[in-house]
Amino acid sequence: MATNKQVEQFLTFELAGDAYGIDILKVQEIRGWEPIRKIPNAPAFVKGALNLRGTIVPIIDLRERFQMEKAEYTPVTVVIVLSIDTLAGPSVMGVVADTVSDVLDIDPTDIKQAPNLGTKINTEYMRGMYVGKKNMVMLLDVDRLLNPEEFIDISSLQ
Repeated sequence: MATNKQVEQFLTFELAGDAYGIDILKVQEIRGWEPIRKIPNAPAFVKGALNLRGTIVPIIDLRERFQMEKAEYTPVTVVIVLSIDTLAGPSVMGVVADTVSDVLDIDPTDIKQAPNLGTKINTEYMRGMYVGKKNMVMLLDVDRLLNPEEFIDISSLQ
């Protein structure tokens, strides 16, 4: 099935039963959950850091970042290691997700604008929404979501 249609690929994962997606080009690797080193004085959603082949990678729990109910880490809990762009340059961070689902090919014209949910719900981290055959996927802008300057100077760890 050859087509000239431009598509973008998104890695989808679940948090509390909801589907989220991130640009596959931002994903460096997917790892199973493993104990990590705590970072003193970090916000609660910064779980700590791990040493990934000589690079210190801060780990963010997205459930806590989104102020969702906490969950115990299980054998299917994953850490998605991402390359993000910050004001200080490229950085590597990891996010904890309940489970990884799939890789979706999405035509950019099928991405709907994030809804305006008022001032109580922050949609600035959303790139948009995609309505698939099975469910709705919230597409995240990881460069905004994981901006280290916003919550801690973790760029000094690297």
